[in-house]
Amino acid sequence: MMKFLPVHFYKCLMIVACFWASVQSASAQAENDGIMIPKNYLCPGVMYSNSNWTNYWEGTFKRNNQNIGTLNNTMYSAMVTYGITNNLIATLGVPYVTTHASAGTLKGQKGIQDLSLNLKWKGLKFKFGKSALSLFASATGSIPLTNYEADFEPLALGSHSKNFSARGIVDYSFNKIFVTASGAYMTRSNITIDRTSYYTTQLIYSNQVELPNMSDYNFRTGYRSKYFIAEAVADISTSLGGFDIRKNDMPFPSNRMNMTTGGLNLRYRLKSLYNLEFTAGDDYVFKGRNVGQSNMIHGGISYIFSLSNSKDQVSYKN
Repeated sequence: MMKFLPVHFYKCLMIVACFWASVQSASAQAENDGIMIPKNYLCPGVMYSNSNWTNYWEGTFKRNNQNIGTLNNTMYSAMVTYGITNNLIATLGVPYVTTHASAGTLKGQKGIQDLSLNLKWKGLKFKFGKSALSLFASATGSIPLTNYEADFEPLALGSHSKNFSARGIVDYSFNKIFVTASGAYMTRSNITIDRTSYYTTQLIYSNQVELPNMSDYNFRTGYRSKYFIAEAVADISTSLGGFDIRKNDMPFPSNRMNMTTGGLNLRYRLKSLYNLEFTAGDDYVFKGRNVGQSNMIHGGISYIFSLSNSKDQVSYKN
């Protein structure tokens, strides 16, 4: 049986992954999809996601930690999307997070995490026959809303950093079949921890920790009709810096954290209540470096309506 210090880095990246998934789940508008809502439409929504992992990668070596057992993360999110123009939307989101470890002595945490704002702009659209090609730009920023402790992984609520990401999106559809690809670059601010020195690859006398920036590539394809979407999703997140966890040592927030995930998302609108949308999905980490091999289920409900009393129905088809 392994006896060593508990894993303490993964939540930093997991919060990013959970936020992207929660935006996808809570409404038809995600920062990395090809769907918009019209001008003066409002889409509030709530979502639930739950992720857990027992095994993790220490560098590239896969192992478990019986001082933690299974780590569980639950997120409840409230968000709202507004159509500023027909080609520009804004999404605001706030999650409430709880964490729990099934073994060991570390106490789980709970509380409000970060406020996030996403702007997505449809720049160009080309139509030819039954095909359509759209180009988008997306920008997301987030700031911590509470003074939660970041240096308490994997039970911390988040990394407590200020983040900004910029993303380009290409969406192609032929009749009801679509393919969407996007790439993003994320910058993360330094964080302040509650100690005056720490060790990475060298001893540092400071309470400031520099987090590596990240890149993300997202791919999705599937069926998209007026009432229903079924899509397969793959995501590749990479830390642009950092270092591996030392053997049997406690990890650190600035570790290199790479993760490749795959999953399935479903979205459905009722014919009798067209403005009401239900979403559900599952995502699994297939490959990683200094991250946990987690499985995340998520679901949500949202309602879209016009602020100008428009009677038009909003379609999934963009």
